[in-house]
Amino acid sequence: MSASRFPSDVYAHRLKAAAAAADQAGVAGLVVTPGYDLRYLLGSRAQTFERLTALVIPAGGAPVVVVPRLELAALRESAAGDLGLVVRDWADGENPYDIVADALGGQARAAVTDSMPALHLLPLAKRLGAVPVLATDVLRSLRMHKDPAEIEALRTAGAAIDRVHARVPEFLVPGRTEADVAADITRAIVAEGHSEAAFVIVGSGPNGADPHHECSDRVLQAGDIVVVDIGGPVEPGYNSDSTRTYSLGEPSAEIAEQYAVLQRAQAAGVAAVRPGVTADQVDAAARDVLADAGLGEYFVHRTGHGIGLSVHEEPYIVAGNALPLAEGMAFSVEPGIYFPGRWGARIEDIVIVTADGALSVNGRPRELTVVPI
Repeated sequence: MSASRFPSDVYAHRLKAAAAAADQAGVAGLVVTPGYDLRYLLGSRAQTFERLTALVIPAGGAPVVVVPRLELAALRESAAGDLGLVVRDWADGENPYDIVADALGGQARAAVTDSMPALHLLPLAKRLGAVPVLATDVLRSLRMHKDPAEIEALRTAGAAIDRVHARVPEFLVPGRTEADVAADITRAIVAEGHSEAAFVIVGSGPNGADPHHECSDRVLQAGDIVVVDIGGPVEPGYNSDSTRTYSLGEPSAEIAEQYAVLQRAQAAGVAAVRPGVTADQVDAAARDVLADAGLGEYFVHRTGHGIGLSVHEEPYIVAGNALPLAEGMAFSVEPGIYFPGRWGARIEDIVIVTADGALSVNGRPRELTVVPI
């Protein structure tokens, strides 16, 4: 086993759970092409090409890996060999969709992952004689409920990004550009244990009022409020995502007061997390604090998103999502306030639902961090 995946018994359990979920959903099986679902189920980082690679999981029967002979080497990193899965390789001139149909027992009703390109979906539908349904609903629950291996990976990622945030004040020097700071942070993200930097947002002054600002050539100035939202994957591919807000010098009394409200809102969102509470109730817990202080209109996005192999996945912590939370779900709690043309602030932790509350994987202070100048 390499560091790029979990022990094979983790994937064996997931494959059995996926087959059972397919059976319960009333489909003949799942057809999983390269993407996060394949990585989740098999630990494979295979890529999509014009030649079909797919994991076929019949609702009743053994999984089959369909792979071009030219791409057999891509299976070595996966759990396929350790698990003794049937591998059906094919050569140019053969029809891989026939192999998929055979693995499904000739039944037409299949579910495919949302990452399957039309290049493969259309010929597969033609071969099956029916358009497949999406496997998203079948796999959603499995992906949302993190197992112990995933929880440990998320905790490792959280600790790694905390170490980066601990270094951020040394990069925030008036006279430097946001791009200069972002370059330093990118290097620190890798140095502190990530495979790469998935994203680096450095929003200073008025740029902090844009929640998805990345970085620019704007020069940092004394008095700036700076939003730093950063993250990336830690092997075997689970992501960190944490936002802290910094002040270059002491903030004004108004900014300090408004930030204190934001801090209470973020704490209220985390405190609301426990099994049985719905996703929209967590959103409301954070949002109501801001609204009560007259800042509701400045909170312009959802309170959070799920995280795992993908930076953004279910569950989404947003108004209207009545999904009950359950132990093992992992997501961000990240309210923000944004004053166009002036400044913005956000506080973000990744939390994991426990039996009686929430465990934050991030431990850096949530106060407005004052950087001496």
